[in-house]
Amino acid sequence: MAEQVEWLSEDEMKAWLAFFAAAALVDRKLDQQLKDEAGLTHVQYEVLSRLSDAPDRELRMTELADTLFTTQSGTTYQISQLEKAGYVRRRECRGGPRGVWAVLTDAGYDVLKQAAPGHVRAVRNLLIDVLTPDERAAVASGLGRVRDRILAAQGPCAGSSSG
Repeated sequence: MAEQVEWLSEDEMKAWLAFFAAAALVDRKLDQQLKDEAGLTHVQYEVLSRLSDAPDRELRMTELADTLFTTQSGTTYQISQLEKAGYVRRRECRGGPRGVWAVLTDAGYDVLKQAAPGHVRAVRNLLIDVLTPDERAAVASGLGRVRDRILAAQGPCAGSSSG
């Protein structure tokens, strides 16, 4: 016997469709802005940004995948593209647990610094400045709970190990 589905109410459907459309449109616009101004995809910008914020500007590939909420294979592909451009290099782990590290190069840091002002302007234009302070707080709180629930359901290390 089929399980009963609790269909979305009109208000719930409006919230879902608004989130879905806004997330897709913002991501598409940010991707285009970064390609036009810096020759990077949005994901590549996020890789460079995470590495820039990390101690010694390097992260284990598995940690990087976790911070990007993507798969290990997706991260490996992006690192390969950034490595070809000279923005990232890989290194084997020295001592401690085995693994590969992604390291931000000086060229990668420079392109990130060049891209950041335009990216921040686009984020402000597309999202931040559209919302009131109360709306921003509600978005941060609500979507933060969504993120936390999904991550808790996955369990530790579940997000990055599959391809």
